[in-house]
Amino acid sequence: MHLLHIDSSALGGNSVTRELSAAIVARWRDALPDLRISYRDLDLDPVPHVTGRGLSGADADEVAAAARTLEEFLAADVIVIGAPMYNFSVPSTLKAWIDRIAVAGKTFRYTADGAQGLAGGKQVIIASGRGGLHTGAPSDFQEPYLRQVFGFLGIDEVTFVRAEGVAYSPEHRAEALAAAHASIPEPV
Repeated sequence: MHLLHIDSSALGGNSVTRELSAAIVARWRDALPDLRISYRDLDLDPVPHVTGRGLSGADADEVAAAARTLEEFLAADVIVIGAPMYNFSVPSTLKAWIDRIAVAGKTFRYTADGAQGLAGGKQVIIASGRGGLHTGAPSDFQEPYLRQVFGFLGIDEVTFVRAEGVAYSPEHRAEALAAAHASIPEPV
């Protein structure tokens, strides 16, 4: 089994999502000693944003980077994503990665009956960190967006491990992190 671990927070060692995604991966590693793990840090090594030169094939470096990103995603059985909420959504680096894995003919296709996801059979676990309280609120564009994207790709098994309100106070941050750690699902 292959697990792809993605981090996207710009906060380094102060990141709630990096802490949570590392804990999720550790739980999987402990449960499955033969687990193969790949890691990508979208802050330190961002995926290039989509450009016209890349889409047309004129930028060979962008085309090659996009192909590597897609293959890395397709090879994974489990994807653990550290996804902080930035301005009610996801970091632009994570959006750029999503743009590279949402590829017509590879991870989805259009049919006479509409879009069909081609990347089914994978499991996605998202470590979500939020400064405020947004679950179920109109301000939450992060979770619905991520559920839509992965559902569109055919991935129905999307789990969120959430720490909310972490900017309210040090005590609230600690409580939110403890609750999030306690909610980490067992590997299946």
